[in-house]
Amino acid sequence: MNTALTIAGSDSSGGAGIQADIKTMTVNGVYAMSAITALTAQNTMGVTGIMEVPPEFLAKQLDAVFCDIRPDAVKIGMVATGELIEVISEKLKEYKAKNIVVDPVMVATSGSRLIDEKAVAVLKNSLLPLASIITPNIPEAEVLAEMEIHSSDDMESAAGKIYRNYHCAVLCKGGHCLNDANDLLYTEKGAEWFKGRRVDNPNTHGTGCTLSSAIAANLAKGKTLAEAVKNAKEYISGALEAMLDLGKGSGPLDHAFRI
Repeated sequence: MNTALTIAGSDSSGGAGIQADIKTMTVNGVYAMSAITALTAQNTMGVTGIMEVPPEFLAKQLDAVFCDIRPDAVKIGMVATGELIEVISEKLKEYKAKNIVVDPVMVATSGSRLIDEKAVAVLKNSLLPLASIITPNIPEAEVLAEMEIHSSDDMESAAGKIYRNYHCAVLCKGGHCLNDANDLLYTEKGAEWFKGRRVDNPNTHGTGCTLSSAIAANLAKGKTLAEAVKNAKEYISGALEAMLDLGKGSGPLDHAFRI
């Protein structure tokens, strides 16, 4: 069986973070492992507490995984501090990790910044150059490309700039009132658009985590980047179309809709 590792925070409500990643990887046919960067107390209405893992303990988790069951792909989600990002970068280089998918969680849908400037700098300098593909949303792509994005042409310009700066493939996600559910993959071959189905479902908690984890699972199974993106988008559309309705806020997807 192919294997995948998620490095991210825990979501106590199960809709995002480590829990969403493990569910997604499992349903997409790979054995899922985890290294937790933070514990959160959260539900569909918001986050009420965060407790970060010490960098030394994150390093121990990564050593434990790589020294025993080597992952065929690695997905990295929200990492709040530069120190933790540095540990991840060092370990990925030490173990020569492959198929690295980075979801550069920096800006909330509301526009609020989620990590500080130092952490952003470490992310840019240490982690992104190691990635096989990164999956920014529009606000995150604006931070990485240092430009505003208002159109499809802007998405292509920003993705190209990110690709040239960090030498990794870029999946610039639509949404955010731009391009419906269409995403742009930028690689050495240039720009390729992936059409998506806009699903009228207000329960979208964890969509970014789910998409990046599905991409990682497909890469772990030997799919090309384009195949991995296509399959991941089909999966997330199905998880939204299942219309799971849990919680009092923006609820989770039905990760197990295929079962």
